[in-house]
Amino acid sequence: MSAHTSRPETTSGLVETDQRSREIFRQIVDGYLTTGEPVGSRNIARLLPMALSPATVRNVMTDLEHAGLIYAPHTSAGRLPTERGLRFFVDAMMEVGNLTSEERARIEAQIRAGAGHRNLDQTLTEASALLSGLSRGAGVVVTTKADPRLKHIEFVRLDPARALVVLVAEDGTVENRLLALPPGLPASALTEAANFLNARILGKTLGELRGEIAAQRARMESELDALTARLVESGIATASGPSGDRHLIVRGQANLLDDLRAQEDLERIRMLFGDLETQTDVIDLLSRAEDGDGVRIFIGSENKLFSMSGSSMVAAPFRDADQRIVGVVGIIGPTRLNYARIVPMVDYTAKVVGRLLDGGR
Repeated sequence: MSAHTSRPETTSGLVETDQRSREIFRQIVDGYLTTGEPVGSRNIARLLPMALSPATVRNVMTDLEHAGLIYAPHTSAGRLPTERGLRFFVDAMMEVGNLTSEERARIEAQIRAGAGHRNLDQTLTEASALLSGLSRGAGVVVTTKADPRLKHIEFVRLDPARALVVLVAEDGTVENRLLALPPGLPASALTEAANFLNARILGKTLGELRGEIAAQRARMESELDALTARLVESGIATASGPSGDRHLIVRGQANLLDDLRAQEDLERIRMLFGDLETQTDVIDLLSRAEDGDGVRIFIGSENKLFSMSGSSMVAAPFRDADQRIVGVVGIIGPTRLNYARIVPMVDYTAKVVGRLLDGGR
C-alpha cells in the first residue's frame, strides 16, 4: 500500500531536521491530530523521550516556525502545524498503521451486505456510510454510472410533446429520462415502440440494444411506421444519456458537526457543506485520485475546493473485473484527520469494493 501526495513536489526537503527537532514536531502534530489544541513547550518537554528543558524546546519550535512547519494561533503560547507542516508529516514522518483482523472483517461484512442487493449503488452507499462511521468524517464515493443489463422499457406520455422513458434494469434499478415526441405521434405508437424494444431488450445493455437496432434498421422500418421507428431510435438515444456520467455519493456529513470547538469551526464546516453541495468540484477532486494505484491525500488549501474550509480528503481508486479504474472511495474531514489510521481503512475498502466488482473474489 502506498500513500501519494496530491502534488508533484516533495516536502521532505523543507527542513533538515535532526532527531530532536523531529520528536518535537511529532509531538505538536500528534497533539493537534488528537485534540485540535496547540501544544506548549512545557507539555512537549514532559512528553519527549529525551531530557530537554522547556527553553530548549522553545528554541527548536522557533526554528520549526521559521521553516513554515508550525505557527502560533492568536496569542497562544502553544503551536499548531501549518498545512505545509501536515504535508511534511504525512510525506516524511507518518507511520501508516495496519488494520486489525476485526476491522478488516467488519469492512468486508458491511460492504458485502450492501452487495447482497445486487445493486452497485447500494454497495457503494454502504461503503460510503461505513467509511463515515469508522472515521467520524464524511464518506464519499464517485463512480462512472454503469451500463446495466435491462429487463423492461416503457414510454409514459406526459403531454402531447413529451414522454418519460422508464428503464428497469435486471438489478432492480429504475431510471427515468424525458423524451421529446415527434409532432402528431398517435398514442398507439408509444405502445408499439415499447413492445418492439421489449422483445429485444432482456439481458442487454443500452449499448448492445442500440447496436442491434441499428443492424435491424430495415426490419424495424418494415414492421413500424416512420414516426414509431423514429420514437424507438430517439428513445434509446435519450435513455443512454451522455457517456461517462459521474455519480457522487456522500454519507455522514453530520459527523463533521460533532467536534466543533469555536465559532470559526462552525463557519469552516458551513463552507465545507457548501463545497459538498457543489458536486462537480468534489467529483473533479476525487477523479484526481484515479491517477495512481495508491491512496491519495489532499490537505487544505493545496486544492481549490478546500481552500476556504481547510478540510482534507483521503481517497483511493477501485477497479472492475477488467482491471479498469471505475471509481474512487474516500473520506473528507478536518485537516486533523487521523491520517495513519484512515489511509489503510480507505485502501482496504477500495480493495474490497474492487473484489466485489471482480466477481466477489
